[in-house]
Amino acid sequence: MFDSLPDTGFVRLPAVLKFYPVSKSTWWAGIKTGRFPAGVKLSERVTAWKAEDIRALIQQGGAK
Repeated sequence: MFDSLPDTGFVRLPAVLKFYPVSKSTWWAGIKTGRFPAGVKLSERVTAWKAEDIRALIQQGGAK
């Protein structure tokens, strides 16, 4: 499944949570505490994460 994560580019939250299975509230709380990488605002209502940041998070075992 990790192979289907792109090497570069952006991924939206539903895809992130497929690779790093936590609840949405846990994900957002982790961003506030610095445990998870912050997203990039693509528009007013769209946030995405760099695929490289998600790969690094998974490889590090969850700590930023």
